[in-house]
Amino acid sequence: MGTVTSTAPSPGSPDSSLLDLAPVIPVVIVHDVADAVPMARALVAGGLPAIEVTFRTPAAADAIRAIADEVPGAVVGAGTVLTPEQVETAVAAGSRFLVTPGWTDRLLGALDASGLPYLPGVSTTSEVVALLERGVEEMKFFPAEAAGGTPYLKALASPLPRARFCPTGGVNASNALGYLSLPNVGCVGGTWMLPPDALDAGDWARVESLAREAAALRR
Repeated sequence: MGTVTSTAPSPGSPDSSLLDLAPVIPVVIVHDVADAVPMARALVAGGLPAIEVTFRTPAAADAIRAIADEVPGAVVGAGTVLTPEQVETAVAAGSRFLVTPGWTDRLLGALDASGLPYLPGVSTTSEVVALLERGVEEMKFFPAEAAGGTPYLKALASPLPRARFCPTGGVNASNALGYLSLPNVGCVGGTWMLPPDALDAGDWARVESLAREAAALRR
């Protein structure tokens, strides 16, 4: 829903879909705000400008704010958004897009009112149809592997050609290309370019290298 650009200051500036910025959106869980900026710089340098910081830790909002303020070229967004209140927090922190694992009418209303591009989570055909009915054509497919993986999304492509997806959940370096080869997949979300041992060691060169490999996953 909406467009986003990696260079213009306004998140609403027309450029490209969020799904088209890069083949992979890193899904980031930040425990220490001090890690947010060097991590984001490594991801952007590796060719992954869209970065989803999940609202799974108390550091999330401050991490989004730091990345938005200090990492040129980063398109930072908030993930695991569950409530309208979190939508407001994410917007205030400088998020450029919003991602949810699922949706309700109340949450969808808040996402729409934010003015930001967003990817509401779906895992069933009925959820996809309900969003299309509301004019939402770009969605997160979650949890991708558990919900049916590439066969499920392939089956949706013909009857629901308007829907485009960012599969997340169980997507990794070995199966990402299978998702990206589908006509209704714009990008995938994952964490494999952020291995825990590299994060613990502050090995940002390794993160950049893995990000570069992920950015090369084109159709």
